[in-house]
Amino acid sequence: MKKFECHINIDRTISIVEALQIQCDLTVGEIKKAIDKGALWHSRGKTTQRCRRLKKKLHLDDKLHFYYDATVLSQMPTPATLIADLTDYSVWYKPYGMLSQGSKWSDHCTITRWAQKNLLPERAVFPVHRLDRAATGLILVAHSKSATRALSLMFEQHQIEKTYHIIVHGDHQQRPQPETIDSAIDEKAARSHFLNLEYNQEKHLSLVQVNIETGRKHQIRIHAASIGLPVVGDRLHGSASALSKINATNQQVNLQLCAVQLKFTCPIKHVEQTFSIPEALRPQLEKLRD
Repeated sequence: MKKFECHINIDRTISIVEALQIQCDLTVGEIKKAIDKGALWHSRGKTTQRCRRLKKKLHLDDKLHFYYDATVLSQMPTPATLIADLTDYSVWYKPYGMLSQGSKWSDHCTITRWAQKNLLPERAVFPVHRLDRAATGLILVAHSKSATRALSLMFEQHQIEKTYHIIVHGDHQQRPQPETIDSAIDEKAARSHFLNLEYNQEKHLSLVQVNIETGRKHQIRIHAASIGLPVVGDRLHGSASALSKINATNQQVNLQLCAVQLKFTCPIKHVEQTFSIPEALRPQLEKLRD
C-alpha cells in the first residue's frame, strides 16, 4: 500500500490540488479524498493547521504538508452513538477502535471528526479528554473554545465523576468490597476504587465497577493487573495465561473496559448532569464465550 509524505513551498500562484498533482503520483479524486480525511496540513508563518478547504487561497511562502498512507486512509470508522447534544458540547458513545484524536496522517476515524460530520447543525469540534482506542464508552466533545476550556479544567481538577465497568479474569468478590488500589503509575499518584457487581463461576470472570480519582494512562488496566485480575482482552497488561486461554478458543475479544457514566455540574448552565449509556452497550458477562 502506498505511503509517502511531501512538503511543498508555494512560490507562485497555484491551487492546492495543482500543487499536489505536481508532487504526487495520485489522481485528483485520490487527492481530494485524502484531504477530506485529514491528510493535508497548511503552514503560514508560525501557524500550521490541518486543511480541508480545496479552494483555500495560497500565499507566497506558504507551505503544504501532505501525508499519504493508503492503509490508514482506507480504514472506516465504526459509527459512534450520540447520547446528548447540549449545543456547547455533546456526549457520545465511542465504540471500540475509534480514536480520540488524529495523527498527521488523518483524523477521519476520530470521535471529533465523526461528531463534526454527523451533528446538525454542523459546528466546530474540540477534544476535551481521551479514551484509549481499545476502550469504549462515554466521551465529551466541545463545540466552542470557552466550553473546551471549562470542561478541560474540570477534568484536570477531577470535578467530573467517571464510572467504568470492566470484566476481569478471576473472582473479585473474594477481595475487599469496595477495594481501593493506590499503587503509583510511572511514579505518579494514582487511585482507583473497585466494586464487584457480578461473578460468573463457570467462566471465572467478574464484572467490576471502577471509579477513579486520577487519570493516569492505562490506570484501570494497570491496577486490575496489579491485583492479579487483568481486564479481559488487555493484550498490553494482561497475563500470558489469560491471553493464551482466549487465543486457544480463537476468540476475537475486545478490551472489556467501558466508561458507562459521567456526572458533573455543567459549566455552561450550572446544573447537575448525569449521562449514562444503555445496558446493551455495557460489558456483559453472558456475551463472552467460555
